[in-house]
Amino acid sequence: MTTASSETRGALADVADKIDAGVRLSFEDGVRLYRSHDIHAIGRMANRVRERLHGRIAYYNVNRHINYTNYCILRCKFCSFYRPYPKSPDERARTATPQVRTADGGFVVPLMDAAGAAAERDAYEFSIDEIVAQARQAYEGGATEVHIVGGLHPTLPFSYYTNMCAAIRAACPRMHIKAFTAIEIIHFTRISRPRRSIREVLVGLRDAGLASLPGGGAEIFDDRVHDEAFTAKVGERGWFDVHRTAHEMGLFTNATMLYGHVERPEERIAHLVKLREHQDESLRSRAAHFNCCIPLSFIPEGSALAHLPGPTGLDDLKTLAISRLMLDNVPHIKAFWIMQSAKLAQLALNWGCDDFDGTVVQYDITKREGRGRHQELTVDRLKRLIAEAGCIPVERDTLYRRVLRNGSDWTIA
Repeated sequence: MTTASSETRGALADVADKIDAGVRLSFEDGVRLYRSHDIHAIGRMANRVRERLHGRIAYYNVNRHINYTNYCILRCKFCSFYRPYPKSPDERARTATPQVRTADGGFVVPLMDAAGAAAERDAYEFSIDEIVAQARQAYEGGATEVHIVGGLHPTLPFSYYTNMCAAIRAACPRMHIKAFTAIEIIHFTRISRPRRSIREVLVGLRDAGLASLPGGGAEIFDDRVHDEAFTAKVGERGWFDVHRTAHEMGLFTNATMLYGHVERPEERIAHLVKLREHQDESLRSRAAHFNCCIPLSFIPEGSALAHLPGPTGLDDLKTLAISRLMLDNVPHIKAFWIMQSAKLAQLALNWGCDDFDGTVVQYDITKREGRGRHQELTVDRLKRLIAEAGCIPVERDTLYRRVLRNGSDWTIA
């Protein structure tokens, strides 16, 4: 087998030697990778690590995303998702789409019209019945996971979130509930009456059915970037407090990095190093850890940073590959096709990524190239994209256990 260092003659040869030897890359190594224009050498090194860990396997899952509200008290400059909460009931009635009851007493899910196409609306909050209807629809179709995040709603009580989890667990007993970013968890500590600690919030949610946390809300761990792009949002200390507590409790989580806005390459690498340090400690002394890192490509359209160009395709590939190289203790790197596009995510399977995410179905937080909220890939399309990249498609559950499937029926291998 050709070694990485023989493929990478010149400026990155010593970095390639470290990769071959399984030596951890330094902050300086990461910055050099970002400064390099040899995207193919970086991709080969990342693919070598990916194959060392996973061979040619590429994972996907059958899942359903639910964004329960886009009302949010924050005003992050990179966000096109949030809507300000109206000050009066009359204003709420004008801007929100009301619930629609069916003849049998159920609800029409507002995100879908009668033909199954995306039905757009501006500001919204779902009732628990609406959320359960969406989860049950996915569950009956064979989904193993529901992924739930939303804005920081100013008036919904903590019981709304625990009741949501309990109702989904009752309706979909085998479905894994992955829900609520660290930012939402801290919001829940503040709205609870009496106020709860992070641990108390997580215990309440876990007892109601929550099984793991997504990694959203990390953005970039840097004070300058925080103050410029999302100054009102909880920073890195709060984000890590939530994930540390979750790992101590045995709740697995993911991690993210939002790149391509106002941050610099050095700040991206510092972010990855902080994730790596946290993972070291979780693997050493906690009951759970990060399963996956998902680098998220900033999409400027509709945000207060719409004047920025956003990352290019080469920047996407470089960031995904460098994430694989820097995060030597995180098992999986995901190319989230919603953010990078299905075609680039397919290419990224040879640039260090081993996970393609899943069917998704509805996604409201970002809409690349004018797509609506209905953003879905079928299982057949996922498998074809993975196979065309020279990989072996393997269905996983949320915890990366293999799924054996017979239509909508499934078991864990």
